[in-house]
Amino acid sequence: MGAFVDRVESGAVPSAIAQLSQATPVTPRSPSTSPTSSSAQLLQQGTQISLNGRIWPVAWGQWQSNSNQIRTGISDTGLLRTTGVDLLNTNDPLQQPVQWYSSPTSNSLNLAVRHSQQYRYLDITELATRTGWQVRTSGSTLLINAPTSQLTSIRQGRQPWGTRIVVDLDRPTPWQVDQQGQALTVTLNAAAEPALIQRFQPRPIRPTPSTAPSRPIATPPGTPPRAGIPLKLEVVQNQLALRLDIPAGLQPQFSTLSQPNRLIIDLRPDAMVERNILWAPGLRWQQQFLTLGSSRFPVVWLSVNLRQPGLKLGPIWSNPSSLVGIAPLVQTAQRWQVAAAINGGFFNRKTQLPLGAIRQDGRWISSPILNRGAIAWNEAGDVKIDRLTLQETLSTSTQQRLPVLSVNSGYVQAGIARYTSLWGAAYTPLTDNEIIVTVRNNQVTAQQPGEGANKGAFPIPSDGYLLTLRANRAAASALPVNTAVRLEGETIPADFDRHTQIMGAGPLLVQNRQIVLDAKAEKFSDAFVKERAVRSVIGTNGEGTLMIAAVHNRVGGVGPTLAEVAQLTQQMGAIDALNLDGGSSTTLYLGGQILNRPPQTAARVHNGIGVFIQPRP
Repeated sequence: MGAFVDRVESGAVPSAIAQLSQATPVTPRSPSTSPTSSSAQLLQQGTQISLNGRIWPVAWGQWQSNSNQIRTGISDTGLLRTTGVDLLNTNDPLQQPVQWYSSPTSNSLNLAVRHSQQYRYLDITELATRTGWQVRTSGSTLLINAPTSQLTSIRQGRQPWGTRIVVDLDRPTPWQVDQQGQALTVTLNAAAEPALIQRFQPRPIRPTPSTAPSRPIATPPGTPPRAGIPLKLEVVQNQLALRLDIPAGLQPQFSTLSQPNRLIIDLRPDAMVERNILWAPGLRWQQQFLTLGSSRFPVVWLSVNLRQPGLKLGPIWSNPSSLVGIAPLVQTAQRWQVAAAINGGFFNRKTQLPLGAIRQDGRWISSPILNRGAIAWNEAGDVKIDRLTLQETLSTSTQQRLPVLSVNSGYVQAGIARYTSLWGAAYTPLTDNEIIVTVRNNQVTAQQPGEGANKGAFPIPSDGYLLTLRANRAAASALPVNTAVRLEGETIPADFDRHTQIMGAGPLLVQNRQIVLDAKAEKFSDAFVKERAVRSVIGTNGEGTLMIAAVHNRVGGVGPTLAEVAQLTQQMGAIDALNLDGGSSTTLYLGGQILNRPPQTAARVHNGIGVFIQPRP
């Protein structure tokens, strides 16, 4: 969703001032990449696979077993995306049951799991042997050649919930999905007889005759009936592509069966597959429909145990060397080398600047605004969710006390703003008629007029900061060159300051199990308050577990209101909960892939909250 510039009005700043004034650029954290399931290191790893010649951005790795056999693993979400292998529920982080052209209850296959810092690899060695895949490596690419199957028929029928399409195959075969809006393409590693392909070609539009024919026109044999959804089957790069337009209000759900081998495509309003997978120790992936009145909402969330050894949470943003920039969350997550992430706070999509609190390792990357809701946590696993203000005061050697309204913020207002080197190497004025004051080692060293909005660049000292005076010439007279200055600051509430990590967004939804939603008090616009949209939320439950969730459109309808999402977080067991940026920004990432939406539909965002895994040796 991005910017809410009209909803921003006054900020503040903290007490770890020594760290603020000596801020240095941030580099993404990169915990070690040793696997969790044994002490053996990965022998090789890469970030793309070639499946019968088609390249996919999927992580893979190889390692040596105790019997000196080379094992090959593919990231779990990548395996699902490129082959259609379905991931079944599990409470064992070292075993993943899967279903692929088999019965999900009687003969599912258990794949061994190997964790790295960013991915969960599923051991496909036995699966490849069983299905006749040839697997080898070439540099950073894993090459997989799978036998081509024969597509023997395509059937469809109406069901009470929508339409079922059945694709009959002579052997298990990989398949992939590409959905652009309501246009769906399913690509199969298969061939078919020309006559079958011809049956599923668009029928030419015949001109309407001026007079009725004397005899009915005979229907060619083998022509599919007009009833049902039009299907098109074509050969693309030695594979088969099945194309169709999904009726409004429906989405595809995929499954496979054996004896005979079938790919099932169900078009239904409630297409999300429910899941409950212990992805790693302390990290659980869940998908479930939650009911609120007559509405059912698909919810995808991750449960994170902050007290789990080797698991940490931290703010991430798109450009670690500057606060200017937005990017797809999947790109930001991989840059910071996190295992999981959700989009975070608001930002100005035009200027690509943050609009809310970001604090990392005790340093304010960007200050809070408008007393909006925020979440804070520390290394001990303590979490606080509340509305947050940061008050910072600049004291001078002439006994002046000047309020500093923001730090490294894209929210512009009259008064004094402060910019540290975390902003970037230099500051360019955001408004006209700014006065730029340079402070080094707690002393004013320069005072210069700005050249106008978006003009000029003022270097930000590494041993100090810049003060930007907007519509505040009185402050300029109090800060002549050589004036000694001192910063003081505090958070309100004060206990926020004992938490080293903070992400601001809003509005606050739930506190002490009670709904406390008051969007207008946090200066959100009426339009935002009334909006029904996809939502990102974060909260804590009674077990001390953190939940990061994406709530999507109700079945057959629109997204939740803020009031509805507050009630849904209560259903999930939230004691405290906070709304994050939503709409097109809502993105939940795990192990290399986006869980909650097609990647091309996710907007670029400024920041997020990442889950860092430090695998045990």
